[in-house]
Amino acid sequence: MERVDCVVIGAGVIGLAIAREMALQGRETILLERENAFGTVSSARNSEVIHAGIYYPKDSLKAKLCVAGNHLLYEYCRTHQVATRPYGKLIVANDETQIHDLQAILFKAQNNEVPGIKMISGEEANILEPNLQCVAAILSTTTGIVDSHGYMLSLLGGFEDAGGMIAYQSPLLKAIPIGVNAEGGFELEIGGVDGMSLQTKLLINCAGMSAPAVARKIEGLNTENVPKAYFAKGNYFSLSGKSPFTHLIYPIPEPGGLGVHFTLDMGGQAKFGPDVEWLDIQAEEEVDYTVDPRRGEGFYEAVRHYWPQLKDGALQPDYSGIRAKIVPPNAPAGDFCFNGPHDHGLQGLYNLYGFESPGLTASLAIAMHLEGQIKSSL
Repeated sequence: MERVDCVVIGAGVIGLAIAREMALQGRETILLERENAFGTVSSARNSEVIHAGIYYPKDSLKAKLCVAGNHLLYEYCRTHQVATRPYGKLIVANDETQIHDLQAILFKAQNNEVPGIKMISGEEANILEPNLQCVAAILSTTTGIVDSHGYMLSLLGGFEDAGGMIAYQSPLLKAIPIGVNAEGGFELEIGGVDGMSLQTKLLINCAGMSAPAVARKIEGLNTENVPKAYFAKGNYFSLSGKSPFTHLIYPIPEPGGLGVHFTLDMGGQAKFGPDVEWLDIQAEEEVDYTVDPRRGEGFYEAVRHYWPQLKDGALQPDYSGIRAKIVPPNAPAGDFCFNGPHDHGLQGLYNLYGFESPGLTASLAIAMHLEGQIKSSL
């Protein structure tokens, strides 16, 4: 039976970044992906925003890894010819009652040592964006957009150049620990057309919203160490006609998300979203990605708080994605969860749970953080 140093499960943006890091560290690494291409699930269904690290609690992993990841991602894209657009971002207070919320957001950002951020008046915001209605705003100059597919393609190229191998249509069926507390690694049973078995010393579960389901396929792992998955759908609506803004525009955040915000893609096409639609389902297979046109009514209402000139009929249902949450509705936002040997007792096993936004921005920093955990456990 073939034996390798490391197997990474899931070829989304975080799985690709981690697999590349493992290979660059000299480990013989295989990346398993159940689909027939990389980055086709959550990584293909987001806003492509490069976040600054504004909203997250001080000293949280999301805060630390987003701030570090923002710099790493821009630098990586610059040196690897991956396109970015540093549009900048305005977080807006629509009336005086939201000024306190805006100040609290700025305080969080300052605690997180986010660079290029400041409070501006409504008049200053209108100089930047004449079509914007607000009484004050936070300006973030390090927020932007990345060509996420180009970025993932580059990560895959770096992984393969370092000797890594990716196996598509290869879902994990079962992982069996070898020896006491998996001291001998894991034996994997992998599905697909041909199927295969292999052994690995390191097993890293980066399966996104399916990470809890994948973890339950690992024998010997106490189910108390596997969180329940919650599915929060985010719907997007595209705007017909010319974009009214040149910056990304965000309202005050709402429970489960950042509010219905305005973003631009790499070509300057405008869209709004995502909203937050909690799904009453138990597994990823039950997800319906269809965008209900009726949700547009809520979009018009939300957007007109900061862009009153939005015309009826200007929004069309576009696409949707699912946030990989491990906390239920109305609970405080969860942090990234690196569930490693010190948590569950199985040597060489790392389950990554709750890696929603800002996972894209933080991907390179996430890979480096995990490498540090692996080295410290050896």
